[in-house]
Amino acid sequence: MSYDNTCKYLAETYPVEFARWLLSSDTSHIQVLKTELNLEPIRADAVILLQAANQILHLEFQTSPKSTPPLDFRMLDYYTRLKRQYWCDIEQVLIFLQPTSLETVFNTQYVDKNTTHRYRVIRLWEEEPAPLLANPALLPLATLAKTNSPPELLAQVAASVDMIEEADERQNISACVQVLAGLRFEKSLITQFFREEIMQESVIYQDILQKGEERGKKQEALQLILRQLTRRLGAIEPATEQQIRTLSITQLEELAEALLDFTSHSDLVNFLVNLSPSPAN
Repeated sequence: MSYDNTCKYLAETYPVEFARWLLSSDTSHIQVLKTELNLEPIRADAVILLQAANQILHLEFQTSPKSTPPLDFRMLDYYTRLKRQYWCDIEQVLIFLQPTSLETVFNTQYVDKNTTHRYRVIRLWEEEPAPLLANPALLPLATLAKTNSPPELLAQVAASVDMIEEADERQNISACVQVLAGLRFEKSLITQFFREEIMQESVIYQDILQKGEERGKKQEALQLILRQLTRRLGAIEPATEQQIRTLSITQLEELAEALLDFTSHSDLVNFLVNLSPSPAN
């Protein structure tokens, strides 16, 4: 199940609630920024950028601390890109969803010979559940919070979901709860508190399925095209391959058709330079 799409949906649907939780900000004027930065080669589980006044909240969710490049460097890389593009205060929060004893989740800075860069880290399993239970937008995260009795916590979340008055919101929050609860609980326990058909009917669940299918199709197309290019042109330069990996499905389709006429690496480079812009998401 796509935990990253669920977290992204929550933060982008409820930006004010997330800003209040992480920034202690009472402002209601929060703008969700485009999450793809220039020269975007970095694969993140879920990256959300929220702008409040003259400040950007860079919010990143991770189900696993394993990352290439390492997470600490990735946070520095995002910081410098954001600073260059927006030139304002930037608050970075890295949220880990699943318990682990790996050192990465306890690291809060990137250190190099001439550079030290700090960022915030939240390990959900160490967070008190009360603030999360008090806000419908944060109920899905509450299932992963600190507790001596996980089943009792799940029951509290279910009771809070039932209290959401608006039917569509209740259905979508319920779906998000069930998705994230899957990181901690067996499906049989989740279905004791939530009806599975409600999740399947929700907008967010259908969106998760669609994005998952699109990601799978893109990965298949990408692997095929890289094999075809290698056979036709030989080894592809790493920088060129990375650029290909950032293309949209539509752009990959254009490349798949054009590569049949390529005779040299310069043909590929020229194609990428003149490629049609990716359709807006």
